[in-house]
Amino acid sequence: MMTTVAFIGLGNMGGPMAANLAKAGFQVRAFDLSDQALETAKSHGCDVAASAKDAATDADFIISMLPAGKHVRGLYVDGDTPLFDVIKQSALVIDCSTIDADTARSVAAAGAEKGIGFVDAPVSGGVGGAQAGTLTFIVGGSEAQFEQAKPVLDVMGKNIFHAGDHGAGQVAKVCNNMLLSILMAGTCEAINMGVKNGLDPAVLSEIMKQSSGGNWALNVYNPYPGVMENAPASKGYQGGFQVDLMIKDLGLAMDVSQQSASPVPMGSAARSLFTLHKAGGNGNLDFSSLLTFYQDKNSA
Repeated sequence: MMTTVAFIGLGNMGGPMAANLAKAGFQVRAFDLSDQALETAKSHGCDVAASAKDAATDADFIISMLPAGKHVRGLYVDGDTPLFDVIKQSALVIDCSTIDADTARSVAAAGAEKGIGFVDAPVSGGVGGAQAGTLTFIVGGSEAQFEQAKPVLDVMGKNIFHAGDHGAGQVAKVCNNMLLSILMAGTCEAINMGVKNGLDPAVLSEIMKQSSGGNWALNVYNPYPGVMENAPASKGYQGGFQVDLMIKDLGLAMDVSQQSASPVPMGSAARSLFTLHKAGGNGNLDFSSLLTFYQDKNSA
């Protein structure tokens, strides 16, 4: 019997993830509001469903990749046709959206009342990771649910972590992305200062990479154009992870900080920087474009 996976939300991340499941031999029933996304999914071996309800009915797994908590709640609990009314009891819902932990917990509880498992499994690794099947999944749910989800997640990702109970995946994700924003902002500052003082950005990057300032942004995502040919910086800051999405994640981090009285002065500073950068009309550029925020505007 072939395992059926309903995949709802075929954006920049969801599309390639669904394609990898189809390639691995799962029967994927895909649904998205965009006809173009459905066409692409079809060309990658997915079956196209007429609605989210049609995709989810009788599926063994339901994976969603949606913009925000209200969309996840609307899909499973509150909408015109809540999927929890049609999903079979043995099925597992894997929500890969990055949303607030409270929504993840409340949707999981609503599923549990109907005997349906739900885990939060936000991802890290970007569009490149989605295409290559090397994403990191950070899962919140019970041990049994984590084991049930793992064979499906293994097809789409390389590192599958069990962060803890429901909601823990979301908390771990925003901690990670807050740190990423801080590292990227610091990397942009340091490279810009070096270049303003006559250093070659590639040479300075290599020095810092091999020294105590080394970090992920320097290793795989250099923000200075031309230093790394595959980084968004060398492609006009197109693709990658948009400033708008980083600001969304930093907003979620600030909520977690507020609710738990966790001081985040560096995270707050990074959020301000990215928000100022967005205010300059850069919301849809890759987040490494923050480098341009530091550059002399009159000499650029």
